[in-house]
Amino acid sequence: MDGKLMPSARVQASGGGEQNRMTMPPPENDDEIDIGQLIGTLWAGKTLIVLCMVLGTAAAAFFVANTRPTFQADALLQLEERSGALALPSSLSDMVASDPRSVTEIEILNSRMVLGQAVADLNLDWRVSPTLVPLIGTMIARYDLPFVDTLLADRFARKGDRVLLDQLVVPPGWLNQDLSLDVIDSQHFRLTLPDGQMLAGTVGQASSLPETGFSLAVSEIAAPAGRSFALTQLDEIRAIADLRERLSVSERGRASGILEVRLTGADRQGNARALNAIIQAYLRQNVARSAAEAESSLAFIRQQLPQAERDLRAAEAALNAFRQQQVTVDLTLETQAILGQITRIEGELVQLQRQEDEVAQRYTPAHPAYRQLLDERARLEVRLADLRLQVGALPETQRQILNLSSAVELAQGIYTELLTRAQEVEVLRASTIGNVRIIDSAASATLAVAPRKALILALGLVLGAMAGVALVLIRGWMRRGVRDASELENLGLPVLATINYNKAADSGGKRQGKLPIFALEQSADLTVEALRSLRTSLHFGMLDARTPTLTVASSHPGAGKSFLSVNLAIVAAQAGQRVCLIDADLRRGQLRRHFDLARNQPGLSEVLAGDLRIEEAIVQGPLEGLFFLPTGRYPPNPSELLMRSELSRLIDWCAQNYDLTIFDSPPALAVTDPVILGRNTGSTILVVKHDITPLSEVEAAIKTFASAGVRMSGAVLNSFDPRKAHGAYGYGYGYRYEYKQRKQ
Repeated sequence: MDGKLMPSARVQASGGGEQNRMTMPPPENDDEIDIGQLIGTLWAGKTLIVLCMVLGTAAAAFFVANTRPTFQADALLQLEERSGALALPSSLSDMVASDPRSVTEIEILNSRMVLGQAVADLNLDWRVSPTLVPLIGTMIARYDLPFVDTLLADRFARKGDRVLLDQLVVPPGWLNQDLSLDVIDSQHFRLTLPDGQMLAGTVGQASSLPETGFSLAVSEIAAPAGRSFALTQLDEIRAIADLRERLSVSERGRASGILEVRLTGADRQGNARALNAIIQAYLRQNVARSAAEAESSLAFIRQQLPQAERDLRAAEAALNAFRQQQVTVDLTLETQAILGQITRIEGELVQLQRQEDEVAQRYTPAHPAYRQLLDERARLEVRLADLRLQVGALPETQRQILNLSSAVELAQGIYTELLTRAQEVEVLRASTIGNVRIIDSAASATLAVAPRKALILALGLVLGAMAGVALVLIRGWMRRGVRDASELENLGLPVLATINYNKAADSGGKRQGKLPIFALEQSADLTVEALRSLRTSLHFGMLDARTPTLTVASSHPGAGKSFLSVNLAIVAAQAGQRVCLIDADLRRGQLRRHFDLARNQPGLSEVLAGDLRIEEAIVQGPLEGLFFLPTGRYPPNPSELLMRSELSRLIDWCAQNYDLTIFDSPPALAVTDPVILGRNTGSTILVVKHDITPLSEVEAAIKTFASAGVRMSGAVLNSFDPRKAHGAYGYGYGYRYEYKQRKQ
């Protein structure tokens, strides 16, 4: 070795000297989250994150394309106040805590009475379903896709295929079961029944089986021959439940009396028809209910009229008889006032009784409106009892005529009121109108309400990004590489140098043909300076080695072992040393490409096999003092070849002729070749790629060499990226080089 390397040795050494150990930062708290490290990890995995985002968006787009659009039809109804004889008295309506009209009408709209009528009117219990391709059938049935007809069987549905029915009646045992219809042509079809029978049919003609009660009439077939459809008739309960699931009714505002009715489904025009059918069925029942209530009230009034008339005639006769008996009797002003009050209260009691009869048809006695009515009647009865006590204090004659006059007025008021109510109810029954009015008829929007394309695509993008981030973090957690030199030193492996990451150096092996030598092309780069630092460290580290030979190993491929071997040989030769670089990877060695040698160039395998003298195999390198021995032909038994005595003779010859001999070996955890080389060479170093090589692989490599009696001289931390490191490094570069790094 040449002495001019010695002054800078301590400055360049990585982790080997006391001075460098003192500059190392204290270990960080593992419990804290390093935001910079996290961002660096995510940035390093940006390709995977972008890929997951693309896949998530593609999955969302596929879901949107493979989902049938759902349309919505809506309508508006107004609930009008009931008036006339059947209306709840305003005095009682104010007492009700909440208006029950909307709640009641919403329940009626969702009832089987209304929905069942709509199902029967439009045959909503019929189902015609085309046979779809598994997984992607909906998308194929929605879009005109190229090559579909040539790739898929004829029975699967395409866009525009449909079958329309005029009649479908099945026996009870076939309800909810599929009937298979196969299209023969546009006018003929073949039907397979649940019991296995085959039935031929023609469009426009009824096909039936009288013995089973089955009947089918197809009005149109718009599908080519070979298409298959499933026909189903649902039972009434199931058809109503399906319709109820798609129906929603709500009130706009509080106590507004405006109901918004919505129906969703895949058939845009069918939604409007079905919703109109529901509304018409609801209106018919509402009118029928109003007419029934009017008829019931009219019957009650007609039942009371004869008795009221008899009571009036009897009261008048009694009053006339008493006056004829007493000749003439005049009431005093006080008596007339008492009579007026008694007559008014008795009339109110009679009216309350009639209202109670009507309220009793709607509510129970525990209802607030019913309780209010009973409380009002009790109050009037107490007041009437007080007035009758006052009547008891009057003279006998005055008292008698007062009672008789009161009875006449009361009977007359009741009879007149009943006649008036009878006429009102007659008019109401004759009009036969309900208390519901259609504001907006059913109409369906042209745009689908589901699936919501923008939302689903955005959700797919976000979920894809989240999945990508999770995969990057999990990958980083499961395959965590060595982050700094301290992790290697904790294993008892001194770090000889830390080589910065360089994109040009990292991508060199991906080129075709001749590979460049980085130390020659960019000699002033920090990566080359780090190699010079390694050269200095090895100069002192190999002083006690039995031979000046070095095995460069790694635990896995791609750690940068070959790059390090070639460029270390260059910088050593530049320092005036005689250097021999040997490609000892007899399986996949490619160092010859740096020296532009042919694949069949004789080399190490021929020397070890005894077919060629080493002097004949050595090739002169691009620098004076640099020599290269390629792998030669790949042998079938590399390990056995390395175990021959020729390897020891080769190493001794190199030790006598060169200042430094570098053996580039294959990965240590893959094959045993590096262990064999390590037992024969003077020193062995392990190349560890920053943030890539797991610490467990380093431990395994150390144990592998140790089991063979080989103690590693140190390690090189390659492709160090400060963005991925735990913190700033205080070792690996001299002060002069640190200054250059900051300038860049």
